[in-house]
Amino acid sequence: MLPGLEPAELPADAIEVGRIADAWGIKGWFKVLAHSASPEALFSSKRWYLQPSERGAKTFSGTALLRVREAKEPSDTVVAHAQGVDARAAAEALRGARL
Repeated sequence: MLPGLEPAELPADAIEVGRIADAWGIKGWFKVLAHSASPEALFSSKRWYLQPSERGAKTFSGTALLRVREAKEPSDTVVAHAQGVDARAAAEALRGARL
């Protein structure tokens, strides 16, 4: 399991709300592509459940819990920072994960 991720059970009422696009900066922040034009649900939750990318390299398997420290929307992009994801390389490893 990657740093910052904990194994978890996917809640029965979970719906996919976005995916992690890429790293943002050098301190572990990452860009999120929200499926909704109004990403308020992402800002209100401090626990995000991730599933591996459907395409490309899979850096983890199963469902993982990511504890979000902060999420914000500078300009037209949603970015977030999570516990245990403190460097660009850790954020890049999350690329493609589904929220």
